[in-house]
Amino acid sequence: MPRVRTWGLLALYVGSQLTALLLAAPFLRLGLETNANPSSVSNILPFLVVIVVAPLAIILFARRAPNSLQVLRYVLLGAIAFALIYTLYPAFSIVFPQSLTFESGFALELSLPLALSVAAICFLTLWIEPQWYAVDLVGFLAAGSLTAILGISLGILPVLLLLGALMVYDAVAVYGTKHMLSLADVVSDLKLPILMVVPEHRDFDYVRSSPLKEVRERVRSAPTEREATFMGLGDVIIPGVLVVSAYTYLPASPTPLGIGANLVVALACIVGSLAGYAVLMRLVERGTAQAGLPFLNGGGIIAFVLAYVLLFHSLSLGIGGPLL
Repeated sequence: MPRVRTWGLLALYVGSQLTALLLAAPFLRLGLETNANPSSVSNILPFLVVIVVAPLAIILFARRAPNSLQVLRYVLLGAIAFALIYTLYPAFSIVFPQSLTFESGFALELSLPLALSVAAICFLTLWIEPQWYAVDLVGFLAAGSLTAILGISLGILPVLLLLGALMVYDAVAVYGTKHMLSLADVVSDLKLPILMVVPEHRDFDYVRSSPLKEVRERVRSAPTEREATFMGLGDVIIPGVLVVSAYTYLPASPTPLGIGANLVVALACIVGSLAGYAVLMRLVERGTAQAGLPFLNGGGIIAFVLAYVLLFHSLSLGIGGPLL
C-alpha cells in the first residue's frame, strides 16, 4: 500500500520542521543568523544563485564526465559532512552547554567532538553502505538545523519572495526544462542525502536499486509497483524557512489559546504546507514526477496570510524594516 511511503515522508517532513522550530530560539541566542539585516531582500540573492547554478553544474559534470561521478560523489559527501559539523555543533552546544573540566584544569567542550564524531560516522556510512535509512537520517539532521539557521537569518518579506520565486523555478525546472528530473536521476545514482527516500518495504535495497529514472518509467503504467517514494531535501527545507521566520520575527502576542501568536502562525504554516503535501502525494501516486514547491510553498504562504490576518487584524503581514 502506498500509505507506508506517504506517511513515512510525512513524518520526515513534519519532524524536520518541528525540530527547526525547537532550534530557532537557541540558535538566535547563539548568534547564528547569517545576516545583520534579516529584512533586506538582497539576502535572498545568494540562495537563488546557489539553488539555480548548483543543479546545472551537477548535471553538466555528470554529462561531460560520466566516468568521474564517484569523484563528484566524494566532493559532495565532504560538503555534506562539513555542513553537518556546522549545523550540529550549535545544536549539541544547546544540549551540552558546559565544558567537561578535569582535575588538571583542562576543559573539554563536548559539543565540538560530538559534532565531529557524528559527521564522521555519517560520512563513512554514506561512503560505504548508503542505505535509505542512512540517507534519510543524515537528511533529517541537516534539514532541521539548516532550516532553523535560514529561518532566523531571513525576515518575513525576503522569505515570502524567496518561496514565491522558488515555486516558479521548481515548476519550470520540472514541467518545462525538466532539468530537475535529470538532477534527481544523478542524485539517486550517487546515493546522497539530497533526496529523502521512503520505501514500501523495510528490506528495500537502495544501494542496489534501479535508478530513479527506471523506477519512474515502470510506475507510469502501474503506480502501485513503485518501490519507494522520493522527495528532494529542498522540498523539506524551503517551506520550513517560512515557519521559522514567522516564529522568529512576528510578535509573540498572547492568544486565547494561551500561546504566542507567532507560534500559532508558524504552526499554521506547517498545516498549510501539509494541505499542499496531501495534494502533491495524490498526484505523485499516479506515477508522474511532480514539482513539490508549488504545492508546499503555496499551501504554507496561504496559511501564513490567513493566520496573520486573523490574529493581527492587519494586511501588513509583519513586513517591516529597511528593504535593501
